[in-house]
Amino acid sequence: MNKSIAISALFAACSAQQVGTQKANSDHSLGLSYCTKASGCAKQSRSVTMDANWRWLHDKNGYNNCYTGASWDPKECPDADTCAKQCAVDGVPQDEWKNTYGVTGDADTLDLGFLTKGSYATNVGSRTFMMATPDKYEMFKLKNKEFTFDVDVSNMPCGINGALYFVEMQEDGGKTEYTND
Repeated sequence: MNKSIAISALFAACSAQQVGTQKANSDHSLGLSYCTKASGCAKQSRSVTMDANWRWLHDKNGYNNCYTGASWDPKECPDADTCAKQCAVDGVPQDEWKNTYGVTGDADTLDLGFLTKGSYATNVGSRTFMMATPDKYEMFKLKNKEFTFDVDVSNMPCGINGALYFVEMQEDGGKTEYTND
């Protein structure tokens, strides 16, 4: 919990986070159906992307972690602005969706693992966001509409929160508002 608060507080003051180039990003496919009474349902291709809190954060020109365990690297991140300029959030290659984050599925399903023992570390949790395009989040307009989804909790361990949340965010993730100086 404190780690998430610290990361959020640090990046809240940043101008913009660097994009990493060490790993190619590959979002996970997931379909979305829009239904109307008049036309029935039409499936649209979408994808989900991994939350930045789960991605590798490292120096922009190499492999040194900017955040390890429970602390920021004081050389890379002495303050928020320096950290934003010197560190990069990297992509999630296709094989890491399952092997690192425990996320599997197909064009109709998404299964999120809670505890995944990867080749480098044990990963806890996996938070994803739905994308409308490669550069824009899906913006759900739910006024006078219905949103449905199915959840299989038959194998969910006790004490795990299996929820879907709507969060207010910018459609482009802030790219037009925040620049990368």
